[in-house]
Amino acid sequence: MTQRLPTIHGITEHDAGPYRMERLDLEFGNGERRRYERLHSRGHGAVIVVPLLDDDTVLLVREYAAGMHRYELGLVKGHIDAGETPLQAADRELQEEAGYGARMLEELRSISLAPAYMSHQTHLVVARDLYPQRLPGDEPEELEVVPWKLADLHTLVQREDCSEGRSIAALFITREWLRHADK
Repeated sequence: MTQRLPTIHGITEHDAGPYRMERLDLEFGNGERRRYERLHSRGHGAVIVVPLLDDDTVLLVREYAAGMHRYELGLVKGHIDAGETPLQAADRELQEEAGYGARMLEELRSISLAPAYMSHQTHLVVARDLYPQRLPGDEPEELEVVPWKLADLHTLVQREDCSEGRSIAALFITREWLRHADK
């Protein structure tokens, strides 16, 4: 069943830190009216990078996560700077956070965080043919780099210190992409 999108009768906005909060006055196809809120991120988007040492091994980083007040094990990620493409941002973030550059970068897809109320999307980039290369980054401390076998994802996702949804989703998407890439 194809539904037509609700009619937007009005939008009011206000600043909400790194986001712009919008309140939408909507009318649905059945005549029902509702007010919805959504967050629009400022900036140029974000990337999450799956750095592959080989088709079986990914590099994770352990980084302080202020929201949870603990160290989290996850993928390289960061904001896309003005004038950068997602692939350029992925390579820069990889060099800053993990100390590697990539000769091959491929964007697999975009991932939304909470599409019911956020417009933010993160570009999922696979990095291959890695070589040692470090750029100074904005992290207050050097991040620990942890190689992890894709065959052991089932143990990774059970760990207390690996809870970030984008990293978990990106790892499973990449594993499936690798399984079906040559078929």
